[in-house]
Amino acid sequence: MVYNFNEILNGFCENRKIKSIPLYLFNDIKSLNSNKLISEKQKKFLNTSFALETQHFGFFPDEEFALGGAIAIIKKSHEPKKSLIDQAARLSQKLPKKKWSVQFVDEFDYFDKVNFILGWGLAFYNFSIKKINKSSHEKQSLCLSQCKKEISKNLLEKCFSEIRGIFLTRDLINLPPNILTPLNYEKIIKKLFKKFSPTILSYKDNQLEKNFPLVNFVGRSSENKPVLIDLQWNKNKKNNYPNIVLVGKGVTFDSGGLDIKPSNSMLLMKKDMGGSAVVLGIAYALMSINCPVNLRVILPLAENAVSEKSMRPLDVVYSRNQTPVEIGNTDAEGRLLLADTLSYCQESKIKSDFIIDFATLTGAARVALGTELPALFTNNDTLGEDIINEGIKQIDPMWRLPLFKPYNKQLDKNNNAISSTGSSRTGGAITAALFLNRFIDKNTNWAHVDLMAWNTSSRPGFPIGGEAMGLRSMVNMIIKYCSKS
Repeated sequence: MVYNFNEILNGFCENRKIKSIPLYLFNDIKSLNSNKLISEKQKKFLNTSFALETQHFGFFPDEEFALGGAIAIIKKSHEPKKSLIDQAARLSQKLPKKKWSVQFVDEFDYFDKVNFILGWGLAFYNFSIKKINKSSHEKQSLCLSQCKKEISKNLLEKCFSEIRGIFLTRDLINLPPNILTPLNYEKIIKKLFKKFSPTILSYKDNQLEKNFPLVNFVGRSSENKPVLIDLQWNKNKKNNYPNIVLVGKGVTFDSGGLDIKPSNSMLLMKKDMGGSAVVLGIAYALMSINCPVNLRVILPLAENAVSEKSMRPLDVVYSRNQTPVEIGNTDAEGRLLLADTLSYCQESKIKSDFIIDFATLTGAARVALGTELPALFTNNDTLGEDIINEGIKQIDPMWRLPLFKPYNKQLDKNNNAISSTGSSRTGGAITAALFLNRFIDKNTNWAHVDLMAWNTSSRPGFPIGGEAMGLRSMVNMIIKYCSKS
């Protein structure tokens, strides 16, 4: 299987030869009944044929009794699963398969309109290991020219860039682990980002072993050898744009190593590269809109396998910055990859404004917050507030957990090494974040996102499988940060 990312978004149609049917969006039924866009006969048909008070949806005939249009009652909400994003996704599955011209009849602000178009677009995601060739007009679609009348060109482009970033993230997570090996992942990344002309460095084999001992120590057990990707992109070479670093954990499959996982826990472990996939989705979206940023993306890619070269509990390895690390559990491999990577990205002569890492790091974060809410840790309150507030606004939330310093003692060993897991069985998400914090300089602004990166249940727009949790909140936070700088 050769993976090719499809940039064409189903659910939208530019073909002017295909007739579009009006889709009127209202805030409430009172607005519908007082509106003159729909005839009295059509209103009567709607009120007698559909339970508008509960279904919030209906369609009506024209004068020749053909399909004349549809209406939807859209309730404004910023609550997850009840927002315009979810309402639009559900609506796309209720409507007859036609080309629809959306018209926001009542007062909807630009943010509402963008969220509606975003939710509509997300509903058309489909992952298949087989190549599917179908043009968008064969499916449900919105008239693209009408969308351009409703919101500005820049907002529409940003919306589409977010959808593509989300779809890319989902695709990468959903790929089978025998396809998305570290070296194949490297090839995919280079192909994906070629059009943006970034600088890409790859560390592998002896170069990786020498420069990233913890990454090598994890990945050496597998026949699929580890690699570290360092991608750098600038809007233009001469600039004073913010310098932002994104780091993503890329464990392409996690068996647990010698502390092997039981079969039910191993089943979804192809998604253990979810952090790297989210970071790539963020980068793809930012580059697509030519965001004014100096962006650096660093991805340690490895497979945690079982072999005669597997790391053992209580092994001690010196990290890139010469910190002795004692292996507490071989199934806590992701933090080892991140430790070397975080040290590396702070060695640049150009100081970063901030570093954010994404990782499917701990089950403890899922116990604390469930599978749908990523945990955020940060050493900078302003950065943390920006991320949390943007997550609320974008309906892509995170929840901040503390870097509780008294727990640091759990990492300290009598042999002067630091434990990769700590001595307690509780507070695992916090001790994992504190371990990473040991590799962060005091003057570095840093945030760590511990996420699931997988939908365990399905709803319109959000199918079971890989999910780009935190992508939209981070894209928009970075855009705002760069616009202020």
